Amino acid sequence: MPPVFAHGALRLYLLAVLEQGPQHGYEIIRALTDRFGGTYSPSAGTVYPRLAKLQEEGLLETTMDGRRTIYSLTDAGRVELEQRQHELSEVQANITSSVRRLADEIRDEVQQNMRTLRAELAASAESARTSARQGTKPTRSEPAGSGGPLKEADFLLQQFRDELRVELRVQSAKNTLDAAAVATISTVLEQATASIKAALNS
Repeated sequence: MPPVFAHGALRLYLLAVLEQGPQHGYEIIRALTDRFGGTYSPSAGTVYPRLAKLQEEGLLETTMDGRRTIYSLTDAGRVELEQRQHELSEVQANITSSVRRLADEIRDEVQQNMRTLRAELAASAESARTSARQGTKPTRSEPAGSGGPLKEADFLLQQFRDELRVELRVQSAKNTLDAAAVATISTVLEQATASIKAALNS
């Protein structure tokens, strides 16, 4: 995948972000993520070294707010930004193109994942139907409707729910749980529900 920012473009765009007012590092990263509609989120290892370099060049200054470092433009930073408005316009145009490209890539990836999941669900459903056809008849020790299979199914559903809840919270803490991910989860669950119902009614 080609780089999101051309050489030196992120440096200039960080100045543009801080033109809106002083911000700490997480707010800057969040502003960049929002600008890309969640399709791209720069890492701290990408942003902080550039902020430090801008500070060394006298374009940014920092203050402390408790344990947070607040970054703001200096007069020299504002002059730099003003003198490079034409370049900034090009950077913003490139960002728009990057958002479209990343959105297309994510869409293609989601569609491919959905095709794979549908195939896996279909295979699982067929395997379940085969196992059911080959299963033994109920015995006296476990009469039909005793609840044994139902309890096992309930346990499996609860286990799935618990594992997924943990994973969702992990991804939410990483700020990677976005609308696209939720939409994918919804589609996958609908497909899984349909496959399970088909297996039960076969």
